[in-house]
Formats: sequence, C-alpha cells, structure tokens
Amino acid sequence: MTIRTPRIIAHRGYAARFPENTLESFSAAIAAGALFVELDVQLSADGVPMVVHDDSLARTANRPEKIRELDASQLETVDVGYTRRFGEEFPGVLMPRLAQVGELAREHPEVTWFVELKRQSAERFGVDRSVEAVLAEMDFPRAVLISFVEEAVALASGQGVPVGWAIRKWGRASEETARRLNPDYLFCNHRKLPDRAVLWQGPWQWAFYEITEPELASSLASRGAAFVETMAVAEMIHALDHWGSRDD
Repeated sequence: MTIRTPRIIAHRGYAARFPENTLESFSAAIAAGALFVELDVQLSADGVPMVVHDDSLARTANRPEKIRELDASQLETVDVGYTRRFGEEFPGVLMPRLAQVGELAREHPEVTWFVELKRQSAERFGVDRSVEAVLAEMDFPRAVLISFVEEAVALASGQGVPVGWAIRKWGRASEETARRLNPDYLFCNHRKLPDRAVLWQGPWQWAFYEITEPELASSLASRGAAFVETMAVAEMIHALDHWGSRDD
C-alpha cells in the first residue's frame, strides 16, 4: 500500500532557515521545490500592504514600534533579519511590500501564493479598506486571499477571488461558518483537530499547520488533508518523498 502524502505549503517561506516573510525566505522555498507559499500581510500607517506576521517590530526587528505607526516608506527600510533567532547571519534583510512579492510571483507563475490578511489590520482599517488594499496588490498569476476574519473572506469571495478561511476553534459553530463562507480552502492548526474528528466535507481543500514530521503529515493526508504547512520546507519535501515511496 502506498502511503498518502499531502502537498507542501511553505509557511512564511522557508522560515526554518531564513528570516520569515522576506523575499529571501520565499526565494529559498521556491528553490527548494515549494509550489505553494504562505505569507502574512499587515497594513502600514498609510494603508500599504506590508509582508509581516506580527503587528509590531519587536520579535523580528528588535524595535518597539507597531506596524500601524509607520508609513510604508519607513517600514521597507526596517531590517527584519530576526537576530534573536539567526544572530548576524542575515544582515540587511528588509521587510517587503506585497507588491514586491508580486514581482517574484510573476517570475514563478507555477507557484500559488496564500496571502493572509491579519486580523489587527482588518480591525484597525476596516474590512472593506483592508481587503481592497490587499487585492489591489495581489495581481499574482496564482493567488488566494486567506484570513481568520470571516468578513474578509466573504468580501473577497464575492469579488471572485479564490479564498481560504483559517478556523480558530474546532466545532459545530465553525463548521456552520465554513458552510456559509464556502471557501476554496480551510486552514487549521493541527493541534485543534480532535483525534477522532472527521474532516468536514465540502468544496474546500484542507490545510494543516505547523507540520514538521512526515508521519503526522501522512496521517493528516489519510484523514483527507490536501496540504500541510511547514517552515522546514526542504526537509519536509525530502522526508515526504522518502516516506511516500515506502510500502507497508
């Protein structure tokens, strides 16, 4: 029996080896063989989509400012080499605008990009403005808007954009919301999936994060997961290629 293996989504790029959510991280993920890449977007003070996960610069740039306090022209000069994790290995790595990722995406039309609009920006700038700003820069060959924010997913879907909803809690209420939103993808932290839970059936494809073990990836695939997200891109691609070739 051939063991089932899911497809790999590079979580914030090749974030196990490179500073997350940077052009360097995305390029490395693609070079490692990733055909699916996930990234995060927050809006700057002047409403420009910037590629960053947190709503502050504290973790990746060792600076106290909030993303919403600085204009895009200021943020794009911020060194996000994540020295707390990588030391001085990546000096001068800068925070990209979403538009810059679009340039990379057009160089690699085979890659699908999952662009996550973060809740903090949707709450501060409003869902309509936030979605409009992101979609204006999301003219990639293959792109999907994803979010934990239900209203953002619904708005983008209504405009004919492929969408994914990230669920916060497993349960009937979330299943009902999924059926109402009818997204193309459902994202879920694998730790929130009960051991014996059956994945909800629908038009969507399931993606689980953060996965670093081929055994877990294969187990999720056997339950119906199409994708797993991982920061350890090359390692998981290699492990799953080996894992999937095994016979029971």
